[in-house]
Amino acid sequence: MRTGTAPEVPAPRAARWPAAARRLAAGRWPAVIRLLLCTLVRRRPVPVGPSRPDQLRALVAVLDEAVTAQRPADEAVAACGEPGPVSRGAARDCGQQSIVLHRLRTRLQDLGTTDPDLVAAQARAARLLAYDLWMLRASMNLAFTVRPVDRTETARLRLNGLGRPADDLRRLRDTLRAELSEA
Repeated sequence: MRTGTAPEVPAPRAARWPAAARRLAAGRWPAVIRLLLCTLVRRRPVPVGPSRPDQLRALVAVLDEAVTAQRPADEAVAACGEPGPVSRGAARDCGQQSIVLHRLRTRLQDLGTTDPDLVAAQARAARLLAYDLWMLRASMNLAFTVRPVDRTETARLRLNGLGRPADDLRRLRDTLRAELSEA
């Protein structure tokens, strides 16, 4: 090897093939046979995923935590809507609840469910948690605005909690829990 030149390294793709398969694929075989050889050489065992009851159990566990976390988040949003000056504690509570809900939403999205019904329920729960996160952020923006105006103050005073999406998440969890108890 000379200085300043690249080392002669086989192509990464060729390095993965067994020698016999490389010799056969390099010959003048029809394309179909070469494709079959490629498929046979690269075939790996398919990992078996968790069963539907296991997926349902995992989804219900995360939703249980999310429903539990909604009460302090609801209280933090309501604290931002109280008349008079908003305390710094309300900002701290909103921030902490945002972190908790964001982590739960991330865990929910990382579950890896494969059953179509559970994937739809998981997506719905993620949307409902996203709404809760948005509501926490919006309440902080209304409560701690730099330039308060009458319109902002009126909207802030109407804040009283997370609202109907929190109830929808609770109902979704209860439905999935009932399905889990039947199984």
